[in-house]
Amino acid sequence: MRRLRSAPNAAIAQIWADLLCEAGYPATVERRYLGSVAGELPPDQCLPEIWLRHGEHHAAARALLDELERVPQRQWTCAACGERIEGGFEQCWACGAAMPC
Repeated sequence: MRRLRSAPNAAIAQIWADLLCEAGYPATVERRYLGSVAGELPPDQCLPEIWLRHGEHHAAARALLDELERVPQRQWTCAACGERIEGGFEQCWACGAAMPC
């Protein structure tokens, strides 16, 4: 197994691990519950970590997580209902209309 990176919290760590597994890179979350000893250990050593089962997946898995961190953030107004949409959404959450091209 090979350590990929730390995550800011257990929820994000699990999401990252699930996405990696879906992409074909078996991953696990380690140190999930170590945050309870923060203060006794340095806080940066208590963060949950993503570990890959196969070391040869390291470069591709890192590239996938780096790509996920760069999701484009947009601001647009739905032409169908006038709802203002912010973030990486491509569909209106009020009426379901697609983002205009």
